[in-house]
This record gives sequence, structure tokens and C-alpha cells, in this order.
Amino acid sequence: MNTASPRTLYDKIWDLHVVKTYTDGTDLLYIDRHLVQEVSSPQAFAGLTAANRRIRRPDAQIAVADHAVPTRDRHLPMVEGLASRQVARLQENCAAHGIPYIPVRDRRHGIVHVIGPELGFTLPGAVIVCGDSHTSTHGAFGAIGFGIGASECECVFATQALRQAKQKSMRVTFEGKRAAGVEVKDMILSLIARIGVGGGTGYAIEYAGPAVRALSMEARMTLCNMSIEAGSRIGLVAPDDKTYAYLEGRPLAPSGPMREKALAFWRTLPSDADARFDREIVIDVSTLSPHVSWGTTPEECAPIASSVPDPANEPDPARRARMQRSLAYMGLTPGTPLTDLRIDRVFIGSCTNGRIEDLRAAAAIVANGRVAPHVQAIVVPGSDQVRRTAEQEGLDRIFREAGFEWRASGCSMCVAMNDDRLAEGERCASTSNRNFEGRQGKGGRTHLMSPPMAAAAALAGRLTDIRERNLGHEAI
Repeated sequence: MNTASPRTLYDKIWDLHVVKTYTDGTDLLYIDRHLVQEVSSPQAFAGLTAANRRIRRPDAQIAVADHAVPTRDRHLPMVEGLASRQVARLQENCAAHGIPYIPVRDRRHGIVHVIGPELGFTLPGAVIVCGDSHTSTHGAFGAIGFGIGASECECVFATQALRQAKQKSMRVTFEGKRAAGVEVKDMILSLIARIGVGGGTGYAIEYAGPAVRALSMEARMTLCNMSIEAGSRIGLVAPDDKTYAYLEGRPLAPSGPMREKALAFWRTLPSDADARFDREIVIDVSTLSPHVSWGTTPEECAPIASSVPDPANEPDPARRARMQRSLAYMGLTPGTPLTDLRIDRVFIGSCTNGRIEDLRAAAAIVANGRVAPHVQAIVVPGSDQVRRTAEQEGLDRIFREAGFEWRASGCSMCVAMNDDRLAEGERCASTSNRNFEGRQGKGGRTHLMSPPMAAAAALAGRLTDIRERNLGHEAI
């Protein structure tokens, strides 16, 4: 490797983890951290057992059940079924292999991509994997995080390494200052609308610019989380003082003299000033407005003040057919103002928008308001720590008084692997990351948006423009 030439953040981390380079150009990468959950791990554990292999570094793994766990009646035993068997099997496998396991009722419980940073398990300069595509979230800390399949999980268990092909590099620079009502969710949705769900395929995306520097760590996690929705497995933000402050005092983060050594290393990671990227995109956030999705991919989204698009105006036959299918599934008529779309459900949560900052923003909207009579709305904290912090701040009371259901931590309606799911034809304002057919339940219709926009939709009973109301002081 040539470490003298200017390098990107991605280059630096990758180079530090190369164990061996093969003749086909792929590299064997050392894996620092492995996050384990109940859905992708059973096959990996079974493979280990069948081959009579041991886990190479149990201390480099953390396991938690998040996809299938119930978000209500947490004090009761899980109802017998696939979900309960998945959770029980994860616990049994972790006990057999010596992997640290966080129980469902543990104060550290939560969505794997929320608790990794909370615990300080996620660190700058690390390579982090998980059997879940939204592992890109951890790139917010200046780490390489990507999702892997069950066979790759088994490989990490056994060797703590993976053979990978290095991606090309893309830098997305967000310039300017966001206007009132525009959130980080609108930044990433606007990018996906611009480049498409395949626009980032083959690229590691680094997010840069003054608008990114201004983001909190929670918002940076949202940004990196949805990189996968743009086709990229990897999204990164260079670490800075906000990163270091967030990690200070976290249970698994370096402390004392080790922290000083870590800081010295972390400060070497940002891309060199003259580093070259294979593709550059610049977006002025001052021109953005709140976005919502209208179709069945995150690419199919538009500013809230616009209307449902007409496929007849799309010259490309393949895209036109795709739009027609999306509109048919979503039950939408071209030309309908997006603000006329009546909703049935609201979901605030997920590994995209289930952090304390998200709940604070949503609570500010619903304070002194009331959920529309025909709407069922739920708030699902991304972790038990988020839940406890929110309750200490009285956010749960604000949500309950407005008519929301207040739940325990978990993936919940994002993925519909538990009892939280949409019924056929129900339309949902969701803070999640995906809106493909059946994602939140068979026949369910998902509109992606920011937490304040979802909160406002709950009060209005329809999609609504957050900028048209006095935030947090009156119902729509």
C-alpha cells in the first residue's frame, strides 16, 4: 500500500486493516467489532457447530435481540412462536460460545445500531460488521461499518477476518444552512432522490461540508444509516470534537491514558485535504424542503409541497413502468397533492430515527396537540437508555397525553417481524428507512419522513407541511 499519497478517511481505515492482498485484488480485512442479532445469526452458529469450530474472539462480539422482540408487555414471557424461538436460540448460542449477550429486559437493551454507539463499542477507525444492512450507521463515528450475510457472520466468528473488494470513493458535500423544518432525514432523502437507489452502488460515501459538521452525532447516524438506501454499503463522517465528546465516558470506550492514545490516533483519520474521490456531489441544504416518499423505494420521494407525480411525464419506459407499479401499490392518483394523503398509522422509531434527539423533536410538535381520531400512533425508543432518558425528561407524558402509544425498545414496525405491523391497505407516516412493498406489513403503504413531519401527520391525520404551523404549540 502507498501511505505517502493523499488518502481518504476510507483509504486510511481500510489500509490499516488489510491482512493480505490476493491476486484478484481483493483484501483479507481484520474485523474489529461484530454486532450479533437474532435474525442473521442462527445459520452462522449452526455452521460453527457443524464444523466443530470455536469463536476466535468472543470479546469482539456483542449480541442483542432487536428485530423480533415485542415492544409492549415486556414484563411478560414472549408468546410462543418464531420470534420467541429466535430470541431463545440467540441466548443459548451466546452462552455456548461465550459471547456477551444483552437480555431483552436489560437496561442496555435496544436496536443493535443504537446500542453500539451508546456503549462505546463503536469507535473511530474501526471496521464493524453485523448481519444487517444498516450497519452503515456506525460510519458516523469515522468507522467502516457494513452489513454481511450469514456465511460471512460465520467467517467472522471463526477467523475475525473477511475477504472483501475495496469500493470506489464518493464524497457528498452538503453546503449551506438548513431552513426551519428541514431535518437530516430530508438531506439523505434528497440525495437518494437525486442519485437513485443504485447511485451509490460500488462506492463508499463520505459525507462532508459545513452542513454535516453542524450535525449532532445522532443526526450523523441517521445520515450514514440510509447510505444503504442509496445503494452504498458504507457511509462515513470524519471524526471530530463532537465525536470524541460523545464517546467520553461510554462503558466500552477507551478511558484514562488509553483515551489520550486513542484521541491521537483518531485525529489522524480525516481525509487529507488533497485526497481525491472517484465521484463528487455537492448539495446546498439551504435549497431543501421537507421530503416524504410517495412510492415504494426511498428514491421515489418529493418535497411535501408537491404532488404525486404522473408516470406519463416520464420518458424512460422502465422508470415509467416502475412508477406505475408503485402508484398502483400505494393507491395513489397522479396530481394529488401530497398534503391530501390521509394516513391511518404513525411510527416514530427505528435505527434511523429512534434516538433521544428524534423523540425530543417529535415531542416538540405534539405538545398540547392531539392525535387525529382515526390515527393509531406509536413511539418506539431505539434503546432502553433512550426510553429512560425520555421518561426523565417527561417526553413519554407528552406523547401519551397527545394520544400516542409509548413502547419499549426494539425494531418494531420498521420491519414487521413482531406484532407491530400494518394491515392490508393501511397508510403509515414512518420515520423508518425502507418503504418497499410489504416492509411494514403485507399490503401496508409506507411514507418515509422525519420525526417532526411524522408527528405533525399524526395530529393532522394526513401528510402535512411542518412549516405551515407554529411548531409545538397548536394542533393542525
